[in-house]
Amino acid sequence: MANMNLPRHVAVIMDGNGRWAKARNLSRSDGHKAGAEAAKAIVVRCRELGIPYLTLYTFSKENWSRPKEEVSFLFDLLIRFLNRELDTLLAQSVRLQVLGELDDLPFGVRQVVHRVCEKTQGEKALTLNLALNYSGRAEILRACRRLAAKGLPPEEITEEAFQRELYTAGQPDPDIIIRTSGELRLSNYLLFQAAYSEFYFTDVHWPDFTPAHLEDAILDYQQRQRRFGKTGEQL
Repeated sequence: MANMNLPRHVAVIMDGNGRWAKARNLSRSDGHKAGAEAAKAIVVRCRELGIPYLTLYTFSKENWSRPKEEVSFLFDLLIRFLNRELDTLLAQSVRLQVLGELDDLPFGVRQVVHRVCEKTQGEKALTLNLALNYSGRAEILRACRRLAAKGLPPEEITEEAFQRELYTAGQPDPDIIIRTSGELRLSNYLLFQAAYSEFYFTDVHWPDFTPAHLEDAILDYQQRQRRFGKTGEQL
C-alpha cells in the first residue's frame, strides 16, 4: 500500500456483530467478543500505517434500548478489554479519548475509562477515539449550549468557535467513514464532522473485517478526488 495520501482520520461504524453470530448459531455475546478482537486488529494496523486518528463507534445513545443483559455485557466487555490492552496501548504509543457523555455510564465503566485515558494521555503515535454513549445530534446541542453559556455575540459564533466545543476539538475531521455489514446510513455519527468525509460501505460483518479489508477501504479512498465543494480541484 502506498503511504502517499493516507487518511489522517479514519472513523468506523462497527456493524454486524449480531448478524455474524446468528449466521453461526452463536450468541450475540459471542458476536460482540469477536467484534472486540476485530477492533484490536484494526487499531494495530492503523498504528502501523501511521494513521494518526481512529474513531470507533462503540456505543450510541440509542443502544440503551437494547436488552439490559446485552448492554451489561457490552460494558463488562469494554472494561475487560481496556484493562487487558492498557499495556499494549502504552507500548504502541496509543492515546485513548472518549467522545460522548461519560456521566451516564455505570461507575465501573467511568472509572476504567478515566484511568486508561489518564495513563495514555501523553502518547503520540495514534489517538484512538471511542464514541461511547455518543449521539451526533446531542454533541451539536452540547456545543450550542456551551457557546450560549459563554455569552458569545452572534458574530463570534464561527465554525472554528463551534468546532472547539465538539468532542473532537483539535482533531481533523474524518477523511473516511467506513461502515460494515451492508448498512448505508450514518446513524447519528459525527454529523458535523462528516460534512466532507468520504464514505466506504462493505457487506462484511464487523467481526470478519480484517486489516486487509481496512487496506481495501484506504486504497479506494486514495483513488478518489476530494473537491470539498470546488469543481475540478483536488485538495
